[in-house]
Amino acid sequence: MSVFLVAALLAAPAFAAEPLYDLAGQIVPGARAAVTVYGAVRPFEATTLSDPSGRFRFRKVQAGAYIVAVYQPKRGEARQSAEVGPGTADAHRRVFLVLHFKETDFEFTDSVRRRHAVSTSQLAIPPKAFHEYAEAQKDLGKHDAGSAEKHLEESVKLAPQFASAWNNLGTIAYQTARYPRAEQCFREAMAQDPTAFEPLVNLGGVLLNLNKLDEALVYNQRAVLARPNEPLANSQLGMTYFAAGEFDLAVKYLEIARHLDPAHFSHPQLMLAEIHLRRGDNAAAAAVLEDFLAHHPDYPTAARIRETIEKLRR
Repeated sequence: MSVFLVAALLAAPAFAAEPLYDLAGQIVPGARAAVTVYGAVRPFEATTLSDPSGRFRFRKVQAGAYIVAVYQPKRGEARQSAEVGPGTADAHRRVFLVLHFKETDFEFTDSVRRRHAVSTSQLAIPPKAFHEYAEAQKDLGKHDAGSAEKHLEESVKLAPQFASAWNNLGTIAYQTARYPRAEQCFREAMAQDPTAFEPLVNLGGVLLNLNKLDEALVYNQRAVLARPNEPLANSQLGMTYFAAGEFDLAVKYLEIARHLDPAHFSHPQLMLAEIHLRRGDNAAAAAVLEDFLAHHPDYPTAARIRETIEKLRR
């Protein structure tokens, strides 16, 4: 039973590219904001502005898992996961989100620094490097990861200190399962900007995939200390403890991640179910699997997970 759950997490096939959907939403309370959608498991990025009431829309979005980031200058940035697919869309292939963010959901210092502060090293980045970076962002919005990667490679060639470009290169490599290359890029991003959070948490994730557990533990602990309310950091730390056989600590951080973002693309429920099964608690395993399907109705192995829940309930 437990082997099935790990397989469901690690070997799930990708979502089909068609049909396309609209991803729309409403920020509550309504206000203007910059809204960015990131592909959670494959390269994609698009940005728009909400209207004064907080409404926004992205058109022609592929089915899959996404991160919706909302940025307001006076509050900082808050993020929430979103599933796009037939199970979450209406008859018009529209997925609609209502984003109720609390003040504690917003991260202010690092997000504002990324957008507005210019370090000495950043001042030395030539305009051509910024142009290549901007072209890469456009390519990601067109689902053209190959072209985006070429622009980013040119950007860091022109400006080796360009930490954000290195991080984006690492993200593309990570999402295309080139983990050694991703590790190299995230380490370079951290070397160029040791205070940046994104390459820190990303490096923790890729080290976990590479089974470098001692280092993964260090970086994921640092990420949780830097942002205690970041779902990805907590989920990765829980997964690291799971891999090390520290189940009590694994449950602690996986439950935090699940509470912070129940639809998170790292699927903390699956590993929680694994732990409950190993402990012989079938009822708890069934409960977290039901929670998982409630937020991921289009998961490729959803039918098998439902069968597993039925067996666990007997």
